[in-house]
Amino acid sequence: MTVELRHHTDLTDQARQDLLDVYADVRAPLLHLVNYRVETFAERVDRHATEPGFELVLGYDGEVPVGYAYGNTADTGDRYWKRMTEPLPDGYTDTPVLVIKEIGVRTPWRGTGTARRIHDELLAHRSEDRVTLMVNPLAGDGKVQDLYESWGYQAINSQQPSPDSPRLTAMIRAI
Repeated sequence: MTVELRHHTDLTDQARQDLLDVYADVRAPLLHLVNYRVETFAERVDRHATEPGFELVLGYDGEVPVGYAYGNTADTGDRYWKRMTEPLPDGYTDTPVLVIKEIGVRTPWRGTGTARRIHDELLAHRSEDRVTLMVNPLAGDGKVQDLYESWGYQAINSQQPSPDSPRLTAMIRAI
């Protein structure tokens, strides 16, 4: 199974549709929840695509989109930092970071290293020194957070990005 990785810094119509198709498949069990609806995700993606440092990596097996990761740059005043549950140490947000907003891989490609390849490709050409993401600590009965820890991430805080979302663990690592 060979997966080709494609970068996007602009959200073209085709890239957006491929992303939404993979998202709908990956999140199928959760789509009945308000925060996970495809329409809600599409609104977030459209907003994120206009923010500084937007980058999307889509993985394809042939022409079939199989996975994605995307993120943006967060500076000192970014709302990402302002929503943390606990105060961060002085100076912690003084340098820009890459915030990974979403990672998803369709079931047949899970466990093949595809998610890690897509993740690493997203980080490969970034200028930030650190990368952060949020994870639902209950996802996969904790296996998703364990996976991120095996990639070098450490839990630093938590936040609830919206009233309809679960409380998420914020994690960070060096790029």
